[in-house]
Amino acid sequence: QVQLVESGGGLVQAGGSLRLSCAGSGRTFSSYAMAWFRQAPGKEREFVARISWSGDLTGYAHSVKGRFAISRNNAENTVYLQMNSLKPEDTAVYYCAAGRYMEYAGGYDYWGQGTQVTVSS
Repeated sequence: QVQLVESGGGLVQAGGSLRLSCAGSGRTFSSYAMAWFRQAPGKEREFVARISWSGDLTGYAHSVKGRFAISRNNAENTVYLQMNSLKPEDTAVYYCAAGRYMEYAGGYDYWGQGTQVTVSS
């Protein structure tokens, strides 16, 4: 069982940066791939970024590639999402998830409660 708690969301102007954190509990945190998804009002949840259990592999949605960076610290049971050059269309609730190294929400067994990111134009 893994419990996940996101933090770091907020309001930022377009072009700004935010760093999201996801703190995990449980001895098996480091055995899971981790991912960030987001959901904007009226839209489906979409994949943003993923990282393998070791941190050696990462993957990004086309819309964020080159602007966002995912990383993890297994010693601290934490995964991060550094978001740069933010755009209004990045506005959404951001969720972290633990599971298999996939781009599909169905591949993840554990989810956080989400943190709101709002980018003003």
